[in-house]
Amino acid sequence: MVNQERRRSLSTPVFAAGLVGVTAAVAGLDLVTGTTVRLLPLLIFLPAIAAALGTVRQTAVASVWAALWVMAVQGYFGTDLGDTLVAAAFMAVFGVVSVLGCRYRVRREEEVRRLRSAAAALQRQIVRPLPLRTRDVVVDGLYQPVEEDAMVGGDMYEVAASPYGTRVLIADVQGKGLPAIGTALAVLGAFREAAYREDTLTGVVAVMESAVARHNLFATRTGEPERLVTALVLGIGRQLEVEAVNCGHIAPYVLHDGDVHQAALGEPGVPLGLAALAALAAGPRRSTRFPFPDGATLLLCTDGVTEARDPGGAFYPLEERLRAWALAPPPGLAETLDADLRHFTGAAPRDDVAVLTVTRAGRADEEAGLARPDSLTTS
Repeated sequence: MVNQERRRSLSTPVFAAGLVGVTAAVAGLDLVTGTTVRLLPLLIFLPAIAAALGTVRQTAVASVWAALWVMAVQGYFGTDLGDTLVAAAFMAVFGVVSVLGCRYRVRREEEVRRLRSAAAALQRQIVRPLPLRTRDVVVDGLYQPVEEDAMVGGDMYEVAASPYGTRVLIADVQGKGLPAIGTALAVLGAFREAAYREDTLTGVVAVMESAVARHNLFATRTGEPERLVTALVLGIGRQLEVEAVNCGHIAPYVLHDGDVHQAALGEPGVPLGLAALAALAAGPRRSTRFPFPDGATLLLCTDGVTEARDPGGAFYPLEERLRAWALAPPPGLAETLDADLRHFTGAAPRDDVAVLTVTRAGRADEEAGLARPDSLTTS
């Protein structure tokens, strides 16, 4: 704990300079003003300041320092012995309280640090850091949960370098923040398993559908609400086209040679969690294909982008903005979109936001050893 305490608190030179500086300032005011009411006893607040900013040891030093100075001033001006003893006792009590308060603060900060460290490790397992690379594509972007203290939300993404090509998932759980994480974990776990095992994209989605159904069944037994999940699953190989299964999600945007258009996926399927009803109405899910030429960029996002509004209630014009950035380098596209989105809304996002940019991997990636079907690396 001592090492953590030192790392998160004032350095010794800064602490010493502050201690001497405050004492000199108060003493100087005493000399300049020449008031009959001495200001130096105000040094009693030094331990409280040290308790808020420094270490336990620094707080103890500040307490002793302040007590000695106050006692010295009391003696210099010939203060009554009884008053001096009362001041000494008060300083001692205040110093002990400050030390105990600092000790409590340091322990709480260490506990918060451990919790944040665990949350960061959990986030890396759930939503892996971008960019992600396979032999087929480079996937970059950003991920922002709406809840400031939560590092994981209801939006999710994943990339799998399977024997059947690269498979990309972006999905959005009904609801937002921490309550949606359980469903998100169920979907991610199902995708990670099925992406390597199932030889068809519709087979992958069927496994994810079963996972959501089982999770909803468990949720109803525990008093939690059932949740739907919109999802878009892409299959990308060496062909200049992409296979897609759209489960009620936003269709991807294709940026190529300055042109921007939304991929034509036909009528979107129902979200995950409604397949049983959909099968009765329209039959099983189907996949569709759309062109993905060399040099093109796919942009995938969740409704935290498309449903964002400005103060007047207008929706964010995503396609219009993408047309203005169509020739921008893909690596900075997501950051540009995020900055513009915040400027448009004039506030922090009100929903989880996930944005992915997908570009074809270059020859350099293959030469770097990323050409194996089962390889997936982070940068």
